[in-house]
Amino acid sequence: MLLDASESQLVLVDYQERLMPAIFEGPAVLANALRLARAAQLLEVPVWGTEQNPSGLGPNDPALRALCHRTLAKMQFSAVEEGLGDWLRPAPRPQGGNARSLPKHLQKPAQAPEPGVIVIAGCEAHICLLQTALDLLEDEFEVWVVTDACGSRTERNRDAAFDRLAGSGAELVTTEMVLFEWLGSAEHPDFKAIQDLVR
Repeated sequence: MLLDASESQLVLVDYQERLMPAIFEGPAVLANALRLARAAQLLEVPVWGTEQNPSGLGPNDPALRALCHRTLAKMQFSAVEEGLGDWLRPAPRPQGGNARSLPKHLQKPAQAPEPGVIVIAGCEAHICLLQTALDLLEDEFEVWVVTDACGSRTERNRDAAFDRLAGSGAELVTTEMVLFEWLGSAEHPDFKAIQDLVR
């Protein structure tokens, strides 16, 4: 099972200016989040951000925030509790054919699309990232957690989050795994640009 860029959405959780200095290996975590967001932009993968209590913790890193389509300000630790799932779920497709060809009672109702694939990373891994990812799994999204773009104040808390997420059905991956699965081939037109992101 490999990631497909055309089916993916990227969620970046709480890379906030006042939080990042306290995060274990924070500069590397943020650098990988930026790689993911830049690659997503090249490959037309939607990018969503969240900010926990931005009046207290400040906004996300400006470069990262600029790469997000929208950023959700939240107070709940799980962004799903504040409406993130609605952003991620595509709108139902309109019925094909001539709608007047059948009486309404014989027309099939529009089917809600499948929830889809969410690639997610963020801070703190054992709080906001964990709770958001668990809620997405409960809502039947396919969740891929980018471990080297996630952080907590301590390594132990971060690793405990990964153990729990893997046990709950999330796929654990790295930034480079995501980028090269999204590409699929060295013949992809964006291969060189993506390769430059990881050098």
